[in-house]
Amino acid sequence: MFEQASLEDLASFRFGHAADAELATGCTVVIAPEGAVCGIDVRGGGPATRETDLLKPENMVEAVHAVVLSGGSAFGLEASSGVMDALAERGVGFPVETARVPIVTSACLFDLLIGKPGHPDKAMGRRAAEAAFACEPFGEGNVGAGTGATVGKLLGSERAMKSGFGINAMRFGDLVVAALVAVNALGNVRNKDGVWIAGCRDDDGSVMDGTTAFEFAAQAMAAQAAAQTAAEAPESPAEPGGTPCANTTIGVVVTNARLTKAQATKVSSTCHDAYARAIKPVHTSNDGDTIFTFASGDIAAPSDLVAVMGTEAMQQAICRAVTSAASAYGLPAADDIA
Repeated sequence: MFEQASLEDLASFRFGHAADAELATGCTVVIAPEGAVCGIDVRGGGPATRETDLLKPENMVEAVHAVVLSGGSAFGLEASSGVMDALAERGVGFPVETARVPIVTSACLFDLLIGKPGHPDKAMGRRAAEAAFACEPFGEGNVGAGTGATVGKLLGSERAMKSGFGINAMRFGDLVVAALVAVNALGNVRNKDGVWIAGCRDDDGSVMDGTTAFEFAAQAMAAQAAAQTAAEAPESPAEPGGTPCANTTIGVVVTNARLTKAQATKVSSTCHDAYARAIKPVHTSNDGDTIFTFASGDIAAPSDLVAVMGTEAMQQAICRAVTSAASAYGLPAADDIA
């Protein structure tokens, strides 16, 4: 039976948040000062990522020094440069003769329509890294990459709810596997019992069934397409298929297990099962759903066991991301609905 653990049990890693509540955005960093193996699996149709090609098993780099989860859509990738600067100043990085090059990979979610205009930048990335090295409190809810996160946008932002950042960690003997996630899904979120706990709200303010919400959204899209066809107006606005992804759930599985890059990639792939269990719909064209797996190599353990534990931890972390969020920016949170 898996036991609950904490991030303090992962001594090879450092964790930090930085955010701007007025801008309704932020970033979260997981740092491995000595480097760690990293893999990734992207399932959504609109990802915003950096340095993910390095994580392919066939490519050279074996050690990654930080994973950054950020708001700000593609603009938020700038935060990774601030993390790089902070690491380089501490001598952390890939040695190239007399230089050190920190390997920093990242993924971003879209929160640009919440709060005042702005996005995570180099200064915010640096603050997150400094918070990690200073061992500042690392919490859940409206923090870090979850600051501007929302869910349930199938029928428009006026029916959405506030989400946030969630954490869950598990232990099996000496093996520790933790999941960290910023939930900014187009769809709805349900708990392990199948109860919808956050997402698109019905007329009475309750959370709609995820399938029902999707059916209503599909009907609305079909009606819009029919109206455009009937109008036969070339100048009418096209479907926003080429616009930036407006959602995205981004997470990282952190473990003390010894994994290869191929195994870490497979763990990330398996852990997307947690997204599918907890979020509906998920992995859509309007999501950039991404999971990293960051492994320090301290403990020998079967990769399938890491994947199973990571999936369970990620499912619980997704639920915590919405249940720990507080109402903000005119949007209610799960506690308000309950």
